[in-house]
Amino acid sequence: MSDSGYQELVDNTLMAIEEALEQQEIEIDYETVSGILTLEFADHSKIVINRQPAVKQLWIAAKSGGFHLNYDPAQMTWVLETDSSLDVAQLLSRLCSEQSGENVRLLLGKLSGH
Repeated sequence: MSDSGYQELVDNTLMAIEEALEQQEIEIDYETVSGILTLEFADHSKIVINRQPAVKQLWIAAKSGGFHLNYDPAQMTWVLETDSSLDVAQLLSRLCSEQSGENVRLLLGKLSGH
C-alpha cells in the first residue's frame, strides 16, 4: 500500500468511527486532532486511535491495553495483529462497552482507501 493510500485509509476509518459513534445512544465525546481520534467517556477515561505510518498500522490505546491493527484488503477492514478474526469495529465495540459500562455496538462497514 502506498503512503498516500494508507493516509486516505486511516482518514476514512476515523471518519467511519466518528459516524458510528454518532449512532450510539450513550454519550461518548470524541475529537480528532492532527489525525488522532480521542474518545472520552463519562468517567473521563479515554480511548486513543492513532496512525502509525512507519509500519502502516492503526494503534488503539485503552484502559485495558494497547492494540495494533493491520489492514486486511480481503476483509476490507483493520484486524488485530495478534488475532485476525477480530476487526476494528468488534474491538472498539468491546473497548467502548468496557469503558462506558453500557452495551456499545459500532458498525463501520467496509473500509478502503485508493
